[in-house]
Amino acid sequence: MAATATNTNTITPNNPQSCTNPTKFDFLNDLRSKYPHQPVFLQAVEEMALSIEPLFNDPVNGKFYKKAFLYLTEPERTISFHVPWMDDQGVQHVNRGWRVEFSSALGPYKGGLRFHPTVDDGILKFLGFEQIFKNSLTGLPLGGGKGGSDFDPKGKSEGEIRRFCESFMTELCRYIDASTDVPAGDIGVGGREIGYMYGTYKRLANKHGEGVLTGKSPLFGGIHLRPEATGFGAVYMAQHAIEDKLKESLAGARCAVSGSGNVAQYASKMLIQLGAKVVCVSDSNGMLLFEDGMTSADLEQIIVAKTVERARLSTLEARVSGKYVPNHSPWTLPDLNVHFAFPCATQNEIDGKAASRLIQNGVMGVFEGANLPVTTEGQEVLRANRDILYIPGKAANAGGVGVSGLEMSQNASRTYWKREKVDVMLKDMMAGIYQQMKDNAGEDGTLEEGCNRAGFLKVAHALKELGWVY
Repeated sequence: MAATATNTNTITPNNPQSCTNPTKFDFLNDLRSKYPHQPVFLQAVEEMALSIEPLFNDPVNGKFYKKAFLYLTEPERTISFHVPWMDDQGVQHVNRGWRVEFSSALGPYKGGLRFHPTVDDGILKFLGFEQIFKNSLTGLPLGGGKGGSDFDPKGKSEGEIRRFCESFMTELCRYIDASTDVPAGDIGVGGREIGYMYGTYKRLANKHGEGVLTGKSPLFGGIHLRPEATGFGAVYMAQHAIEDKLKESLAGARCAVSGSGNVAQYASKMLIQLGAKVVCVSDSNGMLLFEDGMTSADLEQIIVAKTVERARLSTLEARVSGKYVPNHSPWTLPDLNVHFAFPCATQNEIDGKAASRLIQNGVMGVFEGANLPVTTEGQEVLRANRDILYIPGKAANAGGVGVSGLEMSQNASRTYWKREKVDVMLKDMMAGIYQQMKDNAGEDGTLEEGCNRAGFLKVAHALKELGWVY
């Protein structure tokens, strides 16, 4: 079952190759003309449209499905604001902040906050659009949204990050509520940042114990397993698919994980617990390679480096059993033997060449821990090889928002759930999502097609019953 990944061209997150197809789906031409400067958003829209194309051709409901889909391509509300903050030298800076409230058809807007210099309204629209269907799959009453800022936390002191978070929440608190919009974390926003923002919210609103933010510490209303949920859930999903479709096990399988943040850390942890060999993790400067598989002690060093020391992987070579490879990701390194790929870094990290070479060398499955980590060309390659398991992020990484929804329920009921109970609920949720994918794929469809159809149909039917699309 060995597989070898080889070198690929670099694709930057905001410049995906051929992200739109102007000859396909004429009913999207108006959207294309309005947002040519938002290529990743258009990429997400068109890839979703391609996956559910049979619904548009339905002789009875096809016209309605097109109308519902178009309705969902425009956010219900986009909020933008400035975020002034002061650095440790007393110099004032001003960043941009956004909250894209995309769809409330199923419930309050729900989705994370991302702090990263690449963030803009187009990136947040792509993330918010994907979030609608991801949240739909969880079975919880959650709408879709996303927010964040172009603030870069890297290299910032504890005080600078705290002051930025306080300023960001001072504006954001005007628009959020447990029944309206409930943000969470994402890239650049972990438990520390959520704590600072929630502390500011409590001071300003004089409301306590509300589920207005998720990802909080259990000390003040957070739920157990929330930091682990996205990574654990991705592995639980992979486990279902591998055992059901391939009649194989993760035990002994060589797995490539990209990224080294929250999702990558806990995906690696669960893979190790299930007996898989995690052969790599990465950051934007390079990767750590573990030919014989990462150990639990190695992973602990990585977690400390990323969550406590805020250090790069390049500083860890002397502390772990692997070797550091600069200027490479798992998808650009030649001769990396893997059975399963877990892209957990960011959007558009696996291009067509990488996907083709992975398949040529026997990779059996790709499970998206990140949002849209495979480019348009990469997805075309995966779709052309229908025996390869490919589960998009809407399903594979839905565990994070699913447990966030459980945190909202825990807050609303003023109760507290043990870790073991939350883990059982997470496993049940991922099993339910997998079954939805299978049911909607039918006899001839793929899990990717089943995922997107299931997510879309639930929201479309809600739009009809609400009288919003007719």
